[in-house]
Amino acid sequence: MKKFLWTTLGFLSLGMAYLGVITPGLPYSIFVVFAAYCFSKGSERMHRWIYNHPLFGPFLTNWGEKRVFPTKMKIFMLAMMSTSLIIMSFTVPVRGVVYTGIFMLFVAVWAWRFPGSVEEHQRRIDNGEKVGWLK
Repeated sequence: MKKFLWTTLGFLSLGMAYLGVITPGLPYSIFVVFAAYCFSKGSERMHRWIYNHPLFGPFLTNWGEKRVFPTKMKIFMLAMMSTSLIIMSFTVPVRGVVYTGIFMLFVAVWAWRFPGSVEEHQRRIDNGEKVGWLK
């Protein structure tokens, strides 16, 4: 029963990840990482599949091994966040836009502290720099 629940949660998270790829303001990366975690607990077949997926696999591998968050994804994330804030500015009270903008700023700062490529990761290691802020 536990494997079924983990697999179901993995599929729900994977669905959210696919929505995040095409929907402004909805992140995909956290849902992919969570789906991989769920599949590791529930379905070895799906766990292998997600790591071999052409879109999600390289991201998961680089994130898991080197904490690489691709620069293209960071730029895309900023574009989607900006688009969301612009849309919200016409549809949501100002206080909601400000709070959401502050939260998005924290997420952006968190993402940009990680290397954007494997090469940048290696350069940081070679120069004795931290990979993220904490490591």
